[in-house]
Amino acid sequence: MSAPAVEVRDLHVRLGGAPILAGVDLTVAAGEWVTVIGPNGAGKSTLLRAVGGLLPAPGGVALFGTPIQALRRRDRARVVATVAQSPVVPAGMSALDYVLLGRTPYIPPLGRESATDLVAVHEVLDRLDLAAFGHRELATLSGGERQRVFLARALAQGATLLLLDEPTSALDIGHQQEVLELVDQLRREHGLTVLATMHDLSVAGEYADRMVLLADGRVAATGPPHEVLTEPLLAKHYRAHVRVIPGDRGPLVVPIRPH
Repeated sequence: MSAPAVEVRDLHVRLGGAPILAGVDLTVAAGEWVTVIGPNGAGKSTLLRAVGGLLPAPGGVALFGTPIQALRRRDRARVVATVAQSPVVPAGMSALDYVLLGRTPYIPPLGRESATDLVAVHEVLDRLDLAAFGHRELATLSGGERQRVFLARALAQGATLLLLDEPTSALDIGHQQEVLELVDQLRREHGLTVLATMHDLSVAGEYADRMVLLADGRVAATGPPHEVLTEPLLAKHYRAHVRVIPGDRGPLVVPIRPH
């Protein structure tokens, strides 16, 4: 039996002395799409950063059976790619050059990108409908266009595990669907594993195989979307008044005004 893509055991993270994650357990099977939800401040982004190796997590995280601290940075970048909520973009950089950064794990130190690297980048730009934006500066693109460029860099990386932190937060509903459908298609075609965080609960439930509800730095619930997106759980942990309606692919969460 193959090792899980992600295994998190009793993960504790403190930032600035404050506990953010307090004993989180999480397993993501290879090829699975798991979405982490929870109120603001629950620790969702912190969990993704720890899984991506961007925060110290001694002994708490393993990727494909290997403890994350045993992976050199270059090797880790071939396994896991992260799309952060608001990545730092060098001033004046074009969309093409930014996506090309995703090929860094394959370019020798002091070397240049190969024809193979350029082909991989152009393929991703085409798939995300970004070919016309390649030579535009990132600063001149709309929020939605930039978000697709950020995803393109992660896909160009060729990693088998995608960490998506609010991947559709800057997108209108049409581009939200396009991006998520593309991620799901690539997952099925190439066996990618997806671990995401999302605020839009209905959209999250449409795409996830399984959901994890984080609250106060702990796992409050986990299971298929219909087991996690329930009116009692959402009322308790989000302090929200919602109605949950069965949908074709997942529950639809509709906010309602309190009586």
